[in-house]
Amino acid sequence: MSNTIVKKERLILGQTSKLVIEAPHIAAKAEPGSFIILRVCEQGERIPLTIADTDKENGTITIVYLVLGKSTALLEELNEGDQILDLCGPLGKATHIESGGTVICVGGGTGIAAMHHIAKGHHRAGNHVVAIIGARTKELLLFEKELKAFAPEVLISTDDGSYGRKGLVTELLKERLEADKSITEVVAVGPVPMMEAVARTTEPFGVKTTVSLNSIMVDGIGMCGACRVTVGNETRFACVDGPEFDGHKVDFAELRQRLGAFKVLERESYDHHCRCRCNENK
Repeated sequence: MSNTIVKKERLILGQTSKLVIEAPHIAAKAEPGSFIILRVCEQGERIPLTIADTDKENGTITIVYLVLGKSTALLEELNEGDQILDLCGPLGKATHIESGGTVICVGGGTGIAAMHHIAKGHHRAGNHVVAIIGARTKELLLFEKELKAFAPEVLISTDDGSYGRKGLVTELLKERLEADKSITEVVAVGPVPMMEAVARTTEPFGVKTTVSLNSIMVDGIGMCGACRVTVGNETRFACVDGPEFDGHKVDFAELRQRLGAFKVLERESYDHHCRCRCNENK
């Protein structure tokens, strides 16, 4: 049955999970960079999540999410065999992929999962893929095995040095750009500060840099206007014009400010949900 969770894996206990969902109509058309909108229940809000992988043959899609607010907390309560009420997609513009080059794909946090689908698309197009992934510590690192299944190079950094190189992904990126002049594009998916740092790092090298602004999306179909961003001094909407944009043209200062607009309300909603669940279990 469509929208059924066929596999659930907790990647980081209490924080991040991966769901494989039966959705043949979406799996058949989804491309790297595509996202979906889902609603867990009748009272739930619609939330956008980037597709981390697809299996067209089995008719499934994979999503990875961080438990951050009420909606993702409700999603986390579902288990294998449960159905997601509403699932809409694929949405957004697919990643523009050209073949015949070396592409560096940089990922951080849950953005590594979204980057995975893009990196796989470049691999299938015949590009040499260099994956650079980072996290605060080894236990928070995602999708290393999945990336190594097709990427000939997977470079890793952790803030505390518990795995891979100690430091930031941008340090590995700069070293690679200095050593290899054949890089045709850099793709970055992850926290906004990381994507901004990647864009700053690549700019002196003149390398095309694509960033994914999926974190600012709300309704996912361009109706609410909450995902507006300034790109090259023009107002764009992440959900219908993106979610991918030229990282050298994004107004990151404005983006950071707008991302914080609902954080207090999001936290209040999440705390209220947790209190209600605790009372129900008494």
